[in-house]
Amino acid sequence: MIEGKKKYVQRNEARKKAADLVGRMTLEEAASQLRYDAPAVPRLDIPAYNWWNEGLHGVARAGTATSFPQAIGMAACFDPELTREMGEIVATEGRAKYNAASCQSDRDIYKGLTFWSPNVNIFRDPRWGRGQETYGEDPFLSSVLGIHYVKGLQGEGETLRAAACAKHYAVHSGPEALRHEFDALASPKDMAETYLPAFKALVTRAGVEAVMGAYNRVNGEPACGSPKLIQEILRGEWGFEGHFVSDCWAIRDFHEHHKVTRTAQESAAMALKAGCDLNCGNTYLHILIAHQEGLVTEDDIRAAAIRLFTTRFMLGLFGETEYDNIPLTVVECAEHLKKAEEASRRSCVLLKNNGLLPLSPQKIKTLAVIGPNANSRQALIGNYHGTSSRYITVLEGLQDALPEEVRVLYAQGCHLWRDREENLAQRDDRLSEAVAMAELADAVVLAVGLDESLEGEEGDTGNADASGDKADLLLPAAQARLLDAVLKVNKPTVICLMAGSAIDLGQAGERADAVLLAWYPGARGGKAVADILLGHVSPSGKLPLTFYHNHQLARLPAFEDYSMRARTYRYLEEAPLYPFGYGLTYGDTRVTGAKGRPDAQGFIITADIANASPRDTEDVVQVYCEHSGDHANAPPNPVLCAFKRISLKGGEKKTISLQVDARSLMVFDHEGKPLPGEAPVFYVGMGQPDVRSAELTGKTSVRVAV
Repeated sequence: MIEGKKKYVQRNEARKKAADLVGRMTLEEAASQLRYDAPAVPRLDIPAYNWWNEGLHGVARAGTATSFPQAIGMAACFDPELTREMGEIVATEGRAKYNAASCQSDRDIYKGLTFWSPNVNIFRDPRWGRGQETYGEDPFLSSVLGIHYVKGLQGEGETLRAAACAKHYAVHSGPEALRHEFDALASPKDMAETYLPAFKALVTRAGVEAVMGAYNRVNGEPACGSPKLIQEILRGEWGFEGHFVSDCWAIRDFHEHHKVTRTAQESAAMALKAGCDLNCGNTYLHILIAHQEGLVTEDDIRAAAIRLFTTRFMLGLFGETEYDNIPLTVVECAEHLKKAEEASRRSCVLLKNNGLLPLSPQKIKTLAVIGPNANSRQALIGNYHGTSSRYITVLEGLQDALPEEVRVLYAQGCHLWRDREENLAQRDDRLSEAVAMAELADAVVLAVGLDESLEGEEGDTGNADASGDKADLLLPAAQARLLDAVLKVNKPTVICLMAGSAIDLGQAGERADAVLLAWYPGARGGKAVADILLGHVSPSGKLPLTFYHNHQLARLPAFEDYSMRARTYRYLEEAPLYPFGYGLTYGDTRVTGAKGRPDAQGFIITADIANASPRDTEDVVQVYCEHSGDHANAPPNPVLCAFKRISLKGGEKKTISLQVDARSLMVFDHEGKPLPGEAPVFYVGMGQPDVRSAELTGKTSVRVAV
């Protein structure tokens, strides 16, 4: 019972209906329903249903939808309630689109109510191209935000508003080019401490309806055919009652790449016997041959079909629901667009500011907006995105926001990445224009970075090299030359960095007056960027991952090594470029005092917060735990265990309380077993209690011993 008695009764009732319906099917009909593109069964009044839909940061690939910041940007908000509201909007728009499509008997791909989101893999290595889809590198943050996104998607009604899916279970974070053949080896301690907590939280605390298996093997077993992962842990230890789906064509990898089976029917049997109910792909077309060969039983097939139809009944797909009258007009309605704009503003992270920001229209008569991402729509959206009826780039946002008397000049400056295709003169054909524009301007906004063509998913045709991992943490050479040339003009310059992962700007970051990280802020994210640059709102995002120096890659474990040694802020052994949890504001928010006490759930931390500046601002109070004494099994650095986004007017003071859940303080031995906790020490501040954070912000965390 994950969601209490009501949910338990609903599932039991849905399961009974599903068992009755599947019991009236022939074996062939039941087997046909284990495919993602399940066909209709007319004699039983079962319409076709395509299980494949995406909703990572807005309804994706299904036409028009409200576009939110990419998931890594959502994480930078450090705002569980906002994350839940975004999930509610995605599900509501998904229902509206499903209602409209169903009325026209359109049951094609991306038209269903089973959203294969969120991605709660841990962004353990900064080179991973799909890290942008995650909530960052910290299991606690990923768990909290994942829980709220799932609850937002699924709702609290009599039926599921939509079915969420936790992916990719479980140890999956690159390399992308090897994922179809790779064996991710993780110790029991790292499994318990890093790779499994977010999945466990979504199952046991959010009641996620589906779990998707990864492409790779995990400690020798294919993730989509692993008795250890699916039967022993997911369904056994955690009590998962929903359905399990393979990543797309992952089961085919069993015989073609992992070589753990010889034939398609053997692969289908391995997956089904392990508990994989739904095949995204076509290997389950061989399930009846597997049955004929005695590799699977009729009960195996029907059990999977019952779990799948339980979900369909819980979604209300065979009757009337409270969601049937949601009209298509809710898609991109004013309320939803306003929430997307709020999320875009809160996601932006101010990495550096020597006083240039916010820009003053009274002091600037000419502003040069330069760079390959300045007027790029693609840089707004990240991957797994929908379509917007309007896009607002950084250039357009500034043009709209600035008064008419301020002249806005624009130069692309360079292409995003095309260094290998042309000679030097052709590569730098836009450079002189950019320099000339900078010379004419009073200030410069340099919009650089990446987009989904440079970081993303393996095999995606949008990727420049068909594998979306990064070779390093540097910008493409053409952009580095652009930065150098424009900064040499020596005008007040802010770099607007648009990317879904850690980037080392090198000397350019040191020479620029300010650096604003906008991530992929959503289709209309240029308005939010302009609002921050011009001081209409204060930036308040925090880094959900460590920004490393590029040279530190050489000292990280190999990309293929899934050991957590020296990775992420919890195990980092040297000062990073920018630490996890870091982000500046235009205010001056500080923790002036804090105390803690134990309670039934763990601990209560009470903190006094003051904004010493005259500017209104939002900020994120963060609590980190360090186990007292010599606890050899604890992570070497303090770990995040609570956080709260707050709003403070200029000069305002507040006292807030934060709940520290005892589950977030668990320590595991090398066998992955929990150990008795020691009396912890907490640090309360606006970032990590580390030297680098204090150096960058001038603020230190308050130590609280309990």
